[in-house]
Amino acid sequence: MPKPQMGPGMGRGPMGKGPGGKGEMPKARKGTMGRVLRLLMEDYKGPFLLAMLFMTLYSLGNITPTIFIKNITDVIERFLSGRSWSDARPEIMNILILMIVVFVLTIAFNYAFARLMAVITQGFLDKMRKRMFNAMQQLPIKYFDAHGHGDIMSHYTNDIDTLRQLVSQSLPRLFQSGIMLVGMLGIMLYYSVNLMVVVLVGVFGMTFAVKHIGGKSASNFIRQQKAIGEVESFVEEIMNGQKVVKVFCHEEASQRDFDKVNGQLCEAATKATRFANILGPVMGNIGNMLYVLIAIAGSAFIALGAANYSLSGLIHGNFGALLELSVVISFLHIAKQFTGQVNGIAQQFNSIVMALAGADRIFRLMDEAPEADEGYVTLVNAEELPDGSLREADHRTGVWAWRHPHKADGTVTFERLRGDVRLFDVDFSYVEGKKVLEDVTLWAEPGQKIAFVGATGAGKTTITNLINRFYDLEDGKIRYDGINITKIKKPDLRRSLGVVLQDVNLFTGTVMDNIRYGKLDATDEECIQAAKLANAHDFITRLPQGYDTMLTSNGANLSQGQRQLISIARAAVADPPVMILDEATSSIDTRTEALVQQGMDALMKGRTVFVIAHRLSTVRNADAIMVLDHGKIIERGSHADLIEQKGTYYKLYTGAFELE
Repeated sequence: MPKPQMGPGMGRGPMGKGPGGKGEMPKARKGTMGRVLRLLMEDYKGPFLLAMLFMTLYSLGNITPTIFIKNITDVIERFLSGRSWSDARPEIMNILILMIVVFVLTIAFNYAFARLMAVITQGFLDKMRKRMFNAMQQLPIKYFDAHGHGDIMSHYTNDIDTLRQLVSQSLPRLFQSGIMLVGMLGIMLYYSVNLMVVVLVGVFGMTFAVKHIGGKSASNFIRQQKAIGEVESFVEEIMNGQKVVKVFCHEEASQRDFDKVNGQLCEAATKATRFANILGPVMGNIGNMLYVLIAIAGSAFIALGAANYSLSGLIHGNFGALLELSVVISFLHIAKQFTGQVNGIAQQFNSIVMALAGADRIFRLMDEAPEADEGYVTLVNAEELPDGSLREADHRTGVWAWRHPHKADGTVTFERLRGDVRLFDVDFSYVEGKKVLEDVTLWAEPGQKIAFVGATGAGKTTITNLINRFYDLEDGKIRYDGINITKIKKPDLRRSLGVVLQDVNLFTGTVMDNIRYGKLDATDEECIQAAKLANAHDFITRLPQGYDTMLTSNGANLSQGQRQLISIARAAVADPPVMILDEATSSIDTRTEALVQQGMDALMKGRTVFVIAHRLSTVRNADAIMVLDHGKIIERGSHADLIEQKGTYYKLYTGAFELE
């Protein structure tokens, strides 16, 4: 039986590990940032490098005001020292014109960068969602048993959004800040090493603040990221179980459980925001103090006639000359810019940590081991030769065969697909040490109908899951048409099996689309014939748009019986030789059951069928009935044989028509 699902609002422990477990704070693995960059370069290397070129030019344009301020101040100083205005005016005008040209180009570079990054970001996220969805499609069923669907959904919403912020905002801002910091360090070194040392002292203070305050903020942002997934998973679970919640008047208990997981999110988000809000003012005040410190230090150097050491002095032969007022004024501006960029990096720190945590969650999903498939036997169209042998055909023939390459001698044989299924001494456990099936042996010859009866948890559904290879055997063997199913490729194996489940899943689309889901290349006529076979055609034609009626929310606008008939039609259009019917009529009223049963009888004709029965009326005409108890077959035989034995089946039959 499948792993028990937790009821709405029941049994939840603190976020992280499981019921009662504290759980470790999720951290991004080493190399996550490098992997994001590699994928980004793989998808958009040329456009991304061009965008970074635009950002570089924009960043360099942003630091030119310091140079313009220095030059204009020098001109004004010379004018105040006795130079005529007519001499100073052309210089000032040239500087202003150059400044306007630079600013216009800077705006153009920023516009080009923004437009290009919008295309790159959305394209990259599109490819990442495709990678993630493709990886998810390859995961085994047990992964979805072990992970909340809401938490998986948060990968596509919240985690992808943090990745968007990383690519569109944080990375460009880091790159921009890095370019500007290097450029400003070069300007400071060119004008005054003395004042550059003062600026670096302030930067040291900022770095200390980022390390101690920003680190605490980042750890809580990571907790917030995990908590969001927990909340989404809980809400999704309650939405799916809303009828159960209301039937058992569980609203208050569900509210308490929600308050618990929501409180964990609130606590993490509050702490993260608190530290983030503290960091901004601290950095801002350090910047203000640095601004004042430069003004004091510069004034002191000028008043004391201290030597100014600079790269400019070294180049022009006046190394150690007196500090100029224009240098101090330009340094006041550059200090504001410098601290602003450091502050910007600090503010991006939390976003980067969150984004890396989100990216790591995405990569963990992508890195999950896909469903293993070591099979090499494939299902092919075949045609029969005059001597009765088969060969592969390149067109649909109506005859299917297993193409079986033999590694030993390199030959290839073809075995007709008949639907002969046999289990030998099968053992299986979902959890190690807790056997669900033990020493199960059974066989179904082509065209036979095999029924499984027994209490919930006896192992009925598990047998069909093993035939589908949703899970692999712990011990024993299953042969399909004489071939060990481990040798058959899983997609080919499942293509030969039709399944009708108790819980019907219909997808957003028309009725015709949902029937065609069983065989994507089926024509409309084939789908209509399948619907007629399943007894679904009559009610479908009475729908507002007939076969073109749109279904949403898992077919919520249809009755349970109508949904089940569509699922039978979906299995019918696939025309498989083996059918698995998993309690397909257990939740349907007896009148509707008669319609569904007629559809299933038509579907089962000429096929090997495994029926998991809820009502004895559905198994009386089975060729063999297997009675299971705690994973073991305790009785087997036809209905008449088992009644004659007067064992467990007899007691079930005579006690009530309901097995469960």
